[in-house]
Amino acid sequence: MIRIGIVGATGYTAYELIKLLLGHRDAQIVRLTSRSDHGTPIDKTHPALRNRLDVLLTDFEIDDFSQNVDCAFCCLPHAASSPVVKELADRGIRTIDFSADYRLNDLASFKRWYQAEHADEGRLGNVPYGIPELWRTQIRDSLVVANPGCFPTTSIMPLAPLLRAGLIRGDDIIVDSKTGVSGGGRTPKLAFHFPECNESISAYAVGTHRHSPEMEQITERFSGCGVSIHFVPHLVPMDRGILSTIYVNKMALNTSVNDAMASLSAFYRDEPFVRVSDVLPSTKDVSGTNFCDITVREVGSRWVIVSAIDNLIKGASGAAVQNMNVMFGLEETEGLL
Repeated sequence: MIRIGIVGATGYTAYELIKLLLGHRDAQIVRLTSRSDHGTPIDKTHPALRNRLDVLLTDFEIDDFSQNVDCAFCCLPHAASSPVVKELADRGIRTIDFSADYRLNDLASFKRWYQAEHADEGRLGNVPYGIPELWRTQIRDSLVVANPGCFPTTSIMPLAPLLRAGLIRGDDIIVDSKTGVSGGGRTPKLAFHFPECNESISAYAVGTHRHSPEMEQITERFSGCGVSIHFVPHLVPMDRGILSTIYVNKMALNTSVNDAMASLSAFYRDEPFVRVSDVLPSTKDVSGTNFCDITVREVGSRWVIVSAIDNLIKGASGAAVQNMNVMFGLEETEGLL
């Protein structure tokens, strides 16, 4: 049994993570921490866990936590995560970090986009990005893994293989994404208040979203190509899911959409969680699953890629369990299918 500890166990992604781990035959949840709800049973925060998990929420104390935890999931906010991850890693605890603290290439990028100091800057740029379909070998041997962002997952997964294959240009890529309200987290915010977002759709963080550099840097890291992405997210009145429509320029005008589909199908042929097909993806088709659905269409001189995931599963907690399975040499689908 892998003994599991979750730091920051009260949010949406932690809740989804707990549910997945309860169905995992090789995992046992032994530690749950929370600064706000410490001292209470987890089912007081998440009533659906009643009679399923009897673990008390506690404060995070590294000496106590490290005594009986083999794998930690850190679900703390950006910038608050790196001090904790550093303590965990320094104790030899294999850690999957849900924040953006280890996703970017360098300290300058992190400071620019997150306006914060970093407690573990020596690891920046040296932590594998947690999409196993692209970095499985690095993840397998790593002490710390940077769990991917939800929006970046929907763009990196189709773009990186096509760029590496030389089928599309890296410049002038447009990513138009729609996300459900759970992407804003569990902490109340005015924009996500029911009267504000119901029966409405709105763009936000145009040109300033923190996932933009992550999309560019990680796609470049895998493909070896220079990448420029124009990213615009939109909030839609649904609980969960992300649908991204991506507009790219072909590298050669005589290539067809069949070439793109064949390249993606070949790249992901043996990947259990990536479904490349002619069917246009829908968020309902992936809801509650760890699947990423991808297709490509030809529109004029461009290819239009459409991809869909559940932002809380493949975009967060499902990816984290998949990463844990890789790190501990387990069947990658365990707890996810």
